[in-house]
Amino acid sequence: MKVFPEINSLSNDDLATYPYNSFTGKITVISDVRKVDDAVAYLSKCSVLGFDTETRPTFTKNHTNSVALLQLSDENQAFLFRLNMIGLPPSLTNLLANESIKKIGVAVHDDIKGLQKLSPFNPKNFIDLQIIAKQLHIEAMGLRKLTPIALGFKISKRQQLSNWENVFLSRAQRQYAATDAWVSLRIYQQLQPFTL
Repeated sequence: MKVFPEINSLSNDDLATYPYNSFTGKITVISDVRKVDDAVAYLSKCSVLGFDTETRPTFTKNHTNSVALLQLSDENQAFLFRLNMIGLPPSLTNLLANESIKKIGVAVHDDIKGLQKLSPFNPKNFIDLQIIAKQLHIEAMGLRKLTPIALGFKISKRQQLSNWENVFLSRAQRQYAATDAWVSLRIYQQLQPFTL
């Protein structure tokens, strides 16, 4: 196995020295179930996708909200599926169960569990960046610090605790959600050669 040549951990002070970057491709918000199949048709042609979900935060003990947003991205286009409006349709669960498409994310087990509460499916070919990071002796496990270690820039986490069930997602929310999925894909592309 090759050794990843960069640093393996970051302090918050170190993090502050990195420039910000975000997804610059096309962002498509899907809030109408009739638009799902066209989006899935596009995504099904990809061999690898960035993956993430968002849930409206709760500040009540022992209460969790349902997953509100599913993000899937290639290098050029990110799709934001508003699950709180459309549910989890069969074409989407088929995509998540498609063994020929890699789905890349961080802590994917929790995301998958949340999605399975909406509709049961058998997840296939999900790759967790935390496992790759461990293999490469990278101490940072979250996207916040894994991004600068792997890619040399940082991403904003400002919208993380915003309301993902709003009637309309703000521009900042859309940018944040698309970036989280896209950057997972980019990190995988950067780290994967070092795991061979």
